[in-house]
Amino acid sequence: MVHVVSDTQPTIDAALDGTTVRRWIRESADVFSSQRDYLTQLDAAIGDADHGVNMHRGFTAVMARITGVEEATPGQLLRIAGRTFVSTVGGAAGPLYGTAFLQAGEALGDHETFGPRLLGDALRASLEGVQRVGAASVGDKTMVDALTPALSAYELELRMGGSLETAASGAREAAAEGMRGTIPLQARKGRASYLGPRSVGHQDPGATSTALMFAALEQAVLADRSQRFAGGARRPVSGS
Repeated sequence: MVHVVSDTQPTIDAALDGTTVRRWIRESADVFSSQRDYLTQLDAAIGDADHGVNMHRGFTAVMARITGVEEATPGQLLRIAGRTFVSTVGGAAGPLYGTAFLQAGEALGDHETFGPRLLGDALRASLEGVQRVGAASVGDKTMVDALTPALSAYELELRMGGSLETAASGAREAAAEGMRGTIPLQARKGRASYLGPRSVGHQDPGATSTALMFAALEQAVLADRSQRFAGGARRPVSGS
């Protein structure tokens, strides 16, 4: 029998907390350190050639900031990440990713723990914030082309009774597919749009970094589940 996690009272095993969020940020920081040059190469073809550097700078600053904050809730950690991106990262990445983190943090509120459905609410709030700031839609060759299908896949998996792990995996796969789908598109937003038809044939760096973040989210969730079950840990749940 398939168990569907409740909107208002997730099972204890489905609970996520600040440790999960810190792990997600750390996984993201690691991947942007290793993929900095790759992202820069992608951005050199249709942008300012600074996306890899900006994402690496942003997550390095976020890691330094949250290291000194021991008691922060998950939502507070994401809001710290958002403010750090806005204040330290130039170009489009600062306001876009900063807004994404800030809105996700607002959606989580100040719960000590949260469940899969509230994580979905946070991801949706991120998408809405990004679209509000960047005025981009699916097909414009931006990070929205990865973020939108990732969110849809995540929500669908939960509606079908899937677990947090399968929802995170589905989101990662959909984000990667959306990323690859930007290659034949002509950019309609951002600096790449100035190239017109010459932007066709290039993978969008923003969609790529978004896909990398969903891969990091999946890794954080899997590591959290593995550690939780190995240690037999149980915690009270206050968020949905």
